[in-house]
Amino acid sequence: MNRKAFIQNFSLLSAGAIAAPSLLTRVFQEGPFYPLRNGAGYFTGRGGTIGWFVTDDAIVVIDSQFRNSAEEFISGITTYGNGPTRFLFNTHHHGDHVSGNGAFAESDYRIIAHQNVPELQQQASQGNDEVIPSASITFEDEFSIDAGDEQITAKYYGNAHTGGDSVIWFSNSNIAHMGDLVFNRWYPFIDRPGGASVRGWITLLETVADEADSDTLFIFGHGNSDFGVTGDRSDVLYMRDFLAKLIEHTEAGLAAGLSREEITSVNQFEEFPNHQSAGSRLSLPANLSVVYDELTADE
Repeated sequence: MNRKAFIQNFSLLSAGAIAAPSLLTRVFQEGPFYPLRNGAGYFTGRGGTIGWFVTDDAIVVIDSQFRNSAEEFISGITTYGNGPTRFLFNTHHHGDHVSGNGAFAESDYRIIAHQNVPELQQQASQGNDEVIPSASITFEDEFSIDAGDEQITAKYYGNAHTGGDSVIWFSNSNIAHMGDLVFNRWYPFIDRPGGASVRGWITLLETVADEADSDTLFIFGHGNSDFGVTGDRSDVLYMRDFLAKLIEHTEAGLAAGLSREEITSVNQFEEFPNHQSAGSRLSLPANLSVVYDELTADE
């Protein structure tokens, strides 16, 4: 898609403020904190994978999981990096990525997300008693902050897993947090009521892979235990190929005059033997049912 040059910059820190790698290695090798490189890492906890970047003067976080794991994260990260400048990016609106927002807001984090996320979050939370803070800073296409010698940029590429997904790029570290745009060898949740587009998702993954290189390290929102929540561009393209297979299978079934029940009565594709389900909602039949709806919506 054509993108506007709409980048908002916040200069957080002067160059050279990144915490010493030896400190980060010592601190975050324990528990659910995992360092990657140049002050960036990820936290497993409970829910969608949290990404983090720490300097002497700032903490930048991607996604907030749930309140209890958010509090665990905040306690652990601030013990070793308690800078006053704090930002939280929400990659999208789903509960396992935003339900800890309140804990972060209480710890003086400013919350950033694509402009569609607050409304989607509000719609998804209807009927719930708990009020979860949404982003106070929103953007249309891109939003960048500078932390030491690192530039962190959130990019929106169009409808995919939802209608408000962002990829968070750590430019100098060559790391990208994909949120739920990659379920690493899991059957994904495709949120059609929340604006999902499988065709758009495929295009997004191709674009991200083109923007990456062989050294780009990706953090994924979810992954099965054998493959984990980090990978490279080949894993991004594997996710693309899986989504393309969903389209191919459903189109072939429709062309053959098959019913929804016949098209969705498949539990695994031979080409993707490592995919795991997590209940009926995250399964191949559920994925095919959503794709069926997408492909027949205009009929």
